[in-house]
Amino acid sequence: MNKTFLAALTGALIITSCTTDKPNPFLIKKNNIGLLNDSTQVKELDAIFNNDSVVRYIAGDEFSGSANIIEVFEKGGKKLLDISPRKPLDSTSVISTVRIIDERFKTDKNITALSTFKDLKDNYKISKINILINSIVITVDEINASFTIDKKELPASMRFNMGLTIDPIQIPGKAKIKFFMIHW
Repeated sequence: MNKTFLAALTGALIITSCTTDKPNPFLIKKNNIGLLNDSTQVKELDAIFNNDSVVRYIAGDEFSGSANIIEVFEKGGKKLLDISPRKPLDSTSVISTVRIIDERFKTDKNITALSTFKDLKDNYKISKINILINSIVITVDEINASFTIDKKELPASMRFNMGLTIDPIQIPGKAKIKFFMIHW
């Protein structure tokens, strides 16, 4: 009986020690998004997203100087991410920016592309707010992220004054995030 118990215990230990925790493919952290990280090269994207579709659109030739966006779709056609390499048309280039499209991608504090400004403010320290013509960009250095909110979400008195300094208190909590981007 002891031999059977010892064999079962040894087998259970072997099984539990051999299992590896798979990283959450939708978890956003400061230096990674799922399996992507700040040192991922463009040429690695097909292997990382082997169950998805990676679409490379090249705007012109290598003299155009424009960044080419790489889109990632699920096999069913749902768009997941827009990825911008640091150097256009260079397969060895690392990723510069990732725009989060799919709401399943979330930070460890549950911020997604569907979150509101209140969710963001309650969970992260706002590092900076930049005013653009049609939107404001909120920077969160803690996770290397920026969140764009359309000015239509702001009170009318704040929409047209480009010289206005916006304090986080002035932004309505229900303001929806338009774009959620991670920068490396």
